[in-house]
Formats: sequence, C-alpha cells, structure tokens
Amino acid sequence: MATAFLLSLALGSTNVPVGRVLEVLRGSPTERDGAAIVVEAIRLPRSLTALLAGAALGIAGLQMQTLFRNPLADPFALGISSGASLGVAIVVLGSGMSVAAAFGTSTGLRGDALLIGAAIAGALAVLALVLVVSSRVASPTTVLILGLMFGYAASAMVTVLVGVSSPERLMQLAQWGFGSFSGVTWQRLRLFAPLTIVGVCLAAAMTKQLNALLLGESYARSMGVAVRRARVLTMFGASMLGAVVTAFCGPIAFLGIAVPHLCRGLLGTSNHRVLVPAVVLMGGSVALIAQIVSLLPGSAGILPLNAVTSIIGAPVVVAVLLRSRRGAFAG
Repeated sequence: MATAFLLSLALGSTNVPVGRVLEVLRGSPTERDGAAIVVEAIRLPRSLTALLAGAALGIAGLQMQTLFRNPLADPFALGISSGASLGVAIVVLGSGMSVAAAFGTSTGLRGDALLIGAAIAGALAVLALVLVVSSRVASPTTVLILGLMFGYAASAMVTVLVGVSSPERLMQLAQWGFGSFSGVTWQRLRLFAPLTIVGVCLAAAMTKQLNALLLGESYARSMGVAVRRARVLTMFGASMLGAVVTAFCGPIAFLGIAVPHLCRGLLGTSNHRVLVPAVVLMGGSVALIAQIVSLLPGSAGILPLNAVTSIIGAPVVVAVLLRSRRGAFAG
C-alpha cells in the first residue's frame, strides 16, 4: 500500500520524482515550486481520499456479504448506494445548490454537511425498507433481490429529477456519476475522514458478532449474540460508509464486492479479526491503483474511475460466481 500511495503522489499529467514527493511528505521541501504545491494541495488529499474510500467500501462489502451470507452482497446490491445517490440528486438538482460548489470547490462545512446528510438520509430510507422486509422474509436471497428493486426505484427517481433539470446541472451530475476522488479537498477531508474512520472502527468492534453470523443466526444466538442488534448495527455501519463515499466521490462500483474476496483468496480465511484489517489495507491499495490508472500518467486524459474499478472488479466477481457454484464461498 505504501508503494501505491507514493506512486499516486508522483504520477499524473506531470510526473514528480519520488524523492521530491518524500521531501514534501517530510515537510521540508527545498523550494516551494509547482511540484510541491501540486503534491500538497491536489494529490495528497486525493490519495488520502482514495485510501479512505477504498477501505470504507471494502468494509461495507465485507459486512454485507457476512450478514446475508451472499458473495455478491454490497451497498449497491441492497440499493443503499442508489438511495444515497437519490439524496445527493435531490439536494443538487432540487434545492438550487450550486453544482460547481457541490462537486468542485468546497461549500464550507455547512454545505458539505448538507450533501452528506442528504446521502445518509437517502441510504437510511432504503435501509429502513430493507429492515422492514427482512423482518418478514426468511430468505436472505429474497431480501437482496428486494433491495435491488428498491435501488432501481431510487435510480428511477433520480432519472425523473434529471428529466426536469437544466443541462448544466445534468453535465455536472453525470461527471459525479463517473466517480472521482479529486473533489475532496483538505477542508472536506475534515468531515469525510472522521466519518469513514468511525464506520471502519464500528466494523472492527463487531468482529466477534460477524464471526458468529458466518455460521448462521441460530448459532450466533447460541453464542450469546444479540442477533437483531448486530444486524441493525452492521447494516447501519455499511450504509453510512456507502453513503459517505457516494456523497463525496460518486457511486464507486465493484470495490465493495471485489476487495473482500481478494482478501479471502489471499489469506485463505473468513475470520473477521484477520479480514477487517486486511480489507482496509487491500481496499485502500486497490482504490489507489484505480486512481493511478484513471489519471493516465504522463498524459492530459482522464478515464472515468468507475470504468477502471469495473475492469478490476468484474473478473473477481466472475471468479466468485464460478467458485460459489462449486460451494467454495463461506461467509
């Protein structure tokens, strides 16, 4: 991960020598030239955002896959990310907030809190529907399918808003939909970082409950786990992580599904005491690599981040599906 982090600071439309990057990180650059300013003001917050977002999405995916015992579960599968996108779209397309302010320069703490609050509200609205359904439906697979339906409904509402909005707002919203770590400035990190760290710490504190849920709810109850409370906390934590990342970085696809499986495959374990820190490191590393690829180092072009994460994640999902048909997935 350290190598990927350094490369993300050094590579871009203009490459900066790694030695120069290390000087900036130590806080002792020999001169305040353009390279130092680019690293400090643009690349460093962007790379920290990638680290946090990758870790958050990986943890959210791990929680969902464990809770529903389904290899393809993640915040997208339950419609939570779609609900967060709806909340953001309502604020930006319906409230009159400046789109440039929402997705470009910072609106200040109050504006950022409005965006992230709307995303969390949208995610929790979908989560509430999922919780109501899960209390009446025994099959986790059925809950996942209904979650997808709720997600489609939220996406349809976004489409309705898009249909009555101005072209300028639509263009900016479309760019946000491609996904990017570049919109989170140092000021926004003051809100983004604590929220993602709290969500990750919540998952770390629930490793015992998650391990028990791997073997089913009946086993978890026999181990003294308050299953309903664990389910609600797990779904809330995953929803918050998905919503926070969606609000500031756009809907980033595939990381939530792929990263937990990469860790399980490399480590050969489903023990969450091992998986949680591994997913944090792997999620941050994969997000950094995706960021580097999307920026096309040495050129002025930029690829949509979602296209890169899909290229990385789709083969992992295909492999998981093939393995799950042979009963290889556990947890």
